[in-house]
Order: sequence, then structure tokens, then C-alpha cells
Amino acid sequence: MTMIMYLLHIIGALSMGFYLILPFVVGKIRTLNAAAQEGAFTSVRSLNRIAQYGLVIQLLTGGYLMTKGEYSHLWMGVVVVLLLAIAAIGGIMGKPLRLAAEGVKSNRDVSPEQGKIRTFSTVLAVLLLIMVYLMVDRTII
Repeated sequence: MTMIMYLLHIIGALSMGFYLILPFVVGKIRTLNAAAQEGAFTSVRSLNRIAQYGLVIQLLTGGYLMTKGEYSHLWMGVVVVLLLAIAAIGGIMGKPLRLAAEGVKSNRDVSPEQGKIRTFSTVLAVLLLIMVYLMVDRTII
């Protein structure tokens, strides 16, 4: 059972890897034409939803795996808080993504939404890097 949970945990981690490349993708969307921007925002929104499902998988499998190992309470608390922060920011980013896709479709300026998306994507990437570091080096906390 533990090996299945590890496999699911790794699959969930791979789906979250989207957040690492997201700041670079969002940075290039501005240079696209209107039709491509609409498609890019729609695609990023769909991938964000998939990453959100990956976060649920991470929460469930990670919770199970934490019961099978020896982890400090501080480490477990920090990891859970980081996971919930990533989930919250990813969820909050959904609205600007939707508004940006609709704005491009209606020929409206989407600069405010792009700014929010860029900020959220950068914060998500940083939080995910911190999470990965904590997963690799559990002795720091």
C-alpha cells in the first residue's frame, strides 16, 4: 500500500510542477496576439485546475505517508501550511485567469489581470521550490 501511495504522491508532485514553469509562460503571453492570448489564458486555467487536483492528491497521500514515517511536528506543520498556501493562491489565481480570457475575447485591456497572474505565479513557484527543498532535506526543520 505504501508503494502505491508513493506512486500517487509522485504523480501529484508532477502535476504541481506546472507551477514552476508558470512564471515563464505568463511572461510570454503578453507578446502573443489576441487569439493566442485567449487560448493561452484558457490553457493555463485548465492546467491550473489539474494542478489543484494534484494538490488534493498530495494532501491525501502525504498525510498517509506522514503517518508511516518519523517526522518532526514542526516539519509536518510547515509542509501542511505550505501546501494549503499553494492551494489557496492557485485557487485565487483562477479568477484573474478567467477574467483575462474573457477580457481578451471582448478586446478589453487585461493588464491588471496579467499583473495579478504574474504575481501569483511567481509566489506559487517560490512556495513550491521551498516545498521541494523541505521534502529533500527534512533535517533543516
